[in-house]
Order: sequence, then C-alpha cells, then structure tokens
Amino acid sequence: MQNTAVEGAESAAGGAVQEPAPRRALISWVLFDWSAQPYYTLILTFLFAPYFVNAVASAPAHGQALWGYAAAAAGILIALGSPFLGALADGRGARKPWIATFAVFLVASLAALWFAVPGADSATILFVLAAFVIATAMAEFTTVFTNAMMPTLVPPSQLGRLSGTGWAVGYAGGLLSLAVMAGLIVTDPATGRTLFGLEPILALDQSAREGDRLVGPFAALWFALFMIPFFLFVPDRAHVAPSSARRPALAELWETIRGLPSHKDMLLFLIARMLYADGLAAIFAFGGIYGASVFGWGAMELGIFGIVLTLTGVFGALIGGVLDDRVGSKRVIMVSLVLLLVGALGILSVDPNHVLFVTDVVPKVAGSAPFSSTGELVFLAFAMLVGLVAAPVQAASRALLARLAPPERMTQYFGLFAFSGKVTAFLAPLLVAVVTQASGSQRLGMASIAVFLVAGLFLMVPVQTARRR
Repeated sequence: MQNTAVEGAESAAGGAVQEPAPRRALISWVLFDWSAQPYYTLILTFLFAPYFVNAVASAPAHGQALWGYAAAAAGILIALGSPFLGALADGRGARKPWIATFAVFLVASLAALWFAVPGADSATILFVLAAFVIATAMAEFTTVFTNAMMPTLVPPSQLGRLSGTGWAVGYAGGLLSLAVMAGLIVTDPATGRTLFGLEPILALDQSAREGDRLVGPFAALWFALFMIPFFLFVPDRAHVAPSSARRPALAELWETIRGLPSHKDMLLFLIARMLYADGLAAIFAFGGIYGASVFGWGAMELGIFGIVLTLTGVFGALIGGVLDDRVGSKRVIMVSLVLLLVGALGILSVDPNHVLFVTDVVPKVAGSAPFSSTGELVFLAFAMLVGLVAAPVQAASRALLARLAPPERMTQYFGLFAFSGKVTAFLAPLLVAVVTQASGSQRLGMASIAVFLVAGLFLMVPVQTARRR
C-alpha cells in the first residue's frame, strides 16, 4: 500500500478512489478490526459466554438456551437497523459521528457485563443479557460504516489486500487480548492460577469470579483505546452532494434491491453468504460453550483453546489471501465451507466417552492436566480445522464482492453486503436455542448449524465469477 495522499474522497464515476490513502490512514482503519476483535474473541466465543452458561445461569442447557435467545434478539435488532444504516453509509455525509455514537454504547454495554455474578438472580441475568444484546448490535452497526469506508481508502485492485490484512490483524488482536486475560488475569477456580500457571496480576475476589467478570470492562477499554487512531487519521468525507440532489436513503436501498434479480451472480452470492455467515457465527458463538460443557473446562482450558484457535485463524487468513489470488475467491469459499462442515461434524462426534461417535476413549479425569484426554485432543484438532478456514471464508467473501460489483456502485453493494450478513443473523442462534431447549441436548442444538453451511455451499455452486462487471 503506497504512502500517497488521496486525490479525492471518491471518484465521480462510482465511489472508488484512484490512489490509496496515506499509510497511517490504512493502518488506522485496520486497527478497527484489532479494536473490535476482543468482543468476538473474549465475550462471544471463548471466555464470557462459557462463563455465563456454566456459572451465571442455573444449568448449562438452560444457560445455552438463554444465550441463544439473546443472540437471536441481537440479530433481529441488527436485521432491522443495518439496511437503513447501510443506505446512509452510501454517499451521505461524515461517517465518524455515527461510528462514535455506536462506540459509546458499545463501551458502556461491555462494561456492564461486570455485573454477571455467579448464580445471579433473574433480574441481573436479564440486565446482563440486555447488555450483551446492545453490545452485539453496536459492534455490527459500527462495522457497517467502517466497511463502507473501504472503497474510499484504496482502489478496487487493493480491496482484497486491505480486507485480508484487516482479518489477520483482527485475529492477532484477539489472540493478544486473550493471552492477557487468560494468561494474567482470569484464574482457574480449582487452582487459583491463570492459564500461564501464575498468580493473577490483579487482586480480585476469585470466589465472586471477578476475573471472569472483568472480561467485559477489559474489552471495553481495549476498544476505546485502540479506536483513537481511527478517529484521528482515517479520512472521512469532506463534502457530499446537496440534499436536493440526493434521493431518500430508503428509496435508493429499495432500488438496489429491486435490481438484484438482473444481477443473478450477485444475488446468489449474497443469499449464500447470508446463510453460511449465520452458520459460521453460530459455530463461534457456541463452540466454546459446547466444549466447556462436554469436558467441564474451566478458564485455563478455555484460554488454551481460544489461543490455539485464534493463532490458527491468523495463519488461515494469510494462507487464504495467497490462495485467493491464485485460485479465486469462489474456490476458497467453497473449499473452506466443506472443511467447516468436516470440522463441525468432528466436534460433534466427541463426547466424554467417545470420539468419531463410536470409538470408545477413556474419559477425562477430574483435576487432570488440560487436554490430557484423548477426547479433548480430538476435539481440539477438529476445532483447529474450523479456526484455520474461518478467516479465509470471511476475507474471500469481501474480495468476491469487489470482483462482482460494478465499480460505479461499489459502496452501495458493500452496504448491501453488510446487510446480507445481518438480515438473518438471528436464525442460526435461534435454531440452536430452540433445538437445544426442545431436545435437552446441546449436541443436537449444535448439529442444526450444519443446515446453514450446506445451504450456503449449494447456492455458491452456480455463481459465475468470470463475468466480472
């Protein structure tokens, strides 16, 4: 990425810049992924969600159902709000004031997770779940606007590189934040020591699980600190067309949606992405919860699990970017979806006494070292496969949109791309919650995620990427 100034905020032809923004602007934009990733890594996946399910709720199955319903509620809120916000992000005014507003609510709601005490009463659980819903919605609303900035920072030929770098840096930020929390602060209730075998660096009440509860405020502080360069150095639009020359945002959004049937490949891709993104998000939302319930993992095991998966995600993002350039985005997406299905099926094949559904293994001995049982190691191997291919799916999806979208409407389609990832975001968590509650089985609840991955894979088959623009 060259260190050159922006010739103009956007080209008149279609919203694509001719030269990249200054290097510090690109680095600052990439730092958004670094800033936001601890929410997804610490809260949604590895530490807080399993803690809530296994320590705050009355029982693990009940906790998973509650968490699933909360995630579904957040998805509905995102689905209702993101289309209009995406339209506003396309050719209208400064974006940073919107981003700042969402950031304030995100930081406040993350900090509120501190009140998730073990065995909390119903009112406290409702408050914590409401904070989680708000945090989830604010994180996604912010992403609508930061994603819409991509075509104003680099020319179309560099969108894939910028997108892939963002994913890799985001995973690295998640890894570092997880290492800090699990390695230096959050303790194993059985030993009172952190993942690194150390005394926690903060004098916290372990009986009240203050280390686990601190995950929310820590993610809030991390986001607020590392977003500072974004607000200082990422250029925002200096001017827009007069309001009299613009159509209402909803009218433009409706016109774009009505025109999708004439762009068959784009329509199929957006629907496919909508489905497999739902499935992928559900895997990350419930994977740590499932592992903790099957093996009785505490903070140490979850910390190791999270660090290993996040590290594989960094490598996956880098490898996927190289493959994207060599074999194309569609092939990267489809192969990754197949491997995701293999990994998810492998995870579900493990229980305390079996691997691959029918092979007997010695169950984990209570108090034994982390990942000392065969079941845990097999579970971890399949989970690493999921972590390896998750980043390429997401980064290649952005790159594929850039290849399919007409350059004169690039920003509009990036807004629609954000919408496609959110409009049904509630379905997979809702299905997991309903199946879990109806069957009383976390395994069956997790198995329902495969429906979304298979449907997305099927719809990707007829997408033609050669007919570019």
